[in-house]
Amino acid sequence: MRRYVRVALLCLGCGLCSLLYGSSQLALEQEPGAWKPRARDSAAPVRRQRGSGGGRAAAGSAGRGEPEQPDRCKKLSVSYWNSYWMLPSDVCGMNCFWEAAFRYDFMKTHLAEKMHLAVVACGERLEETVTMLKSAIIFSIQPLQFHIFAEDKLHNSFKGILSGLPYQGKFNYTIYPITFPTESAAEWKKLFKPCASQRLFLPLILKDVDSLLYVDTDILFLRPVDDIWSFLKKFNSTQIAAMAPEHEEPRIGWYNRFARHPYYGITGINSGVMLMNMTRIRRKYFKNDMTTAQLQWGEILMPLLKKYKLNITWGDQDLLNIMFFHNPESLFVFPCQWNYRPDHCIYGSNCKEAEEEGIFILHGNRGVYHDDKQPTFRAIYEAIKKYSFDDDLVNFLLQPLELELQKTMHTYCGRIYKVFIKQLTKSIKDIYDRRSKGS
Repeated sequence: MRRYVRVALLCLGCGLCSLLYGSSQLALEQEPGAWKPRARDSAAPVRRQRGSGGGRAAAGSAGRGEPEQPDRCKKLSVSYWNSYWMLPSDVCGMNCFWEAAFRYDFMKTHLAEKMHLAVVACGERLEETVTMLKSAIIFSIQPLQFHIFAEDKLHNSFKGILSGLPYQGKFNYTIYPITFPTESAAEWKKLFKPCASQRLFLPLILKDVDSLLYVDTDILFLRPVDDIWSFLKKFNSTQIAAMAPEHEEPRIGWYNRFARHPYYGITGINSGVMLMNMTRIRRKYFKNDMTTAQLQWGEILMPLLKKYKLNITWGDQDLLNIMFFHNPESLFVFPCQWNYRPDHCIYGSNCKEAEEEGIFILHGNRGVYHDDKQPTFRAIYEAIKKYSFDDDLVNFLLQPLELELQKTMHTYCGRIYKVFIKQLTKSIKDIYDRRSKGS
């Protein structure tokens, strides 16, 4: 009996608190000027351009448009605006009392930072870049923020194409010019391929971005970006970036056979897919072989280039290898199926994780999307490039692709073509499952 009395008293107390809160809110609303928004309101996120109107909004030196103010009543939870329940009169206050119990989950699921994806495009890489972005949009679950660094002549083309994509609300984009430090711009521009070294400066340019996934233009996502983004949660306290090994088989490795500079691990690392905690990168002091003093990211790049520029072959990727050779505790290494390249199959299959689970991210380096040397890679690129968002994924992407892959069985990669569509098949199934559940 005492137990029931205690429960009744508890319920009565909760009801009284709710009544007092409602009365205080009513009093505030009836007294003009009695409440002033806190400073945190001014830091609320604003909406940037979306795929449907990004071209217009992306104008400006860095492709940024004027921010739009969010609709507080319709778009966001009241507890977002003030965690202590002091709400301005123009914020909807429905269900405030019950919302407190779920505030923590709301903040986690609705206000989490978007997944940020960066790419650098120069020369004839427009079509390749758009196909990569398209693959990210098709399979990803959470909204994406694209950071596109491109030559000025490509800006209008990117805006026109991305603004016409039908997936409104699933992605935003910002277009930036190619920029290097003024005093050494010429040296960085001519390092390896045009614009390739731009990726080294992303932590210094995107100062307000906490974490970022950088990919080369010749990347294709065969499963959601969400899944590689989740590796950020697996970083230990010292890790600042994640990449895959350059090779799985040392007998065909480049770094361990030919490199004239330090490199990470046994076979080096490949920077075509690079996940970064940029806040940690900006804060870290790096050990190096140039001085006993540890240097920050912005301080170490130019001295590294000056010391090793006559010994590096793959440009910025070599510099990253040197950096993580001296700071191995800072790197998280993910399996080869997250950066699957021709080297993983042209001499025979050597990525065991891909054999077991399929390819997650396809990397068509060596230009294999555009010649006939590796038709398996080209078939997947052409299938995604031609796919229309309005079409059925099974009948217009998966089934035609499998027929094309069967024609490539005269090559080593073609003999294991089922590895190429194993994860793709699962990703498409997951999309239809989510649609059937209305999520």
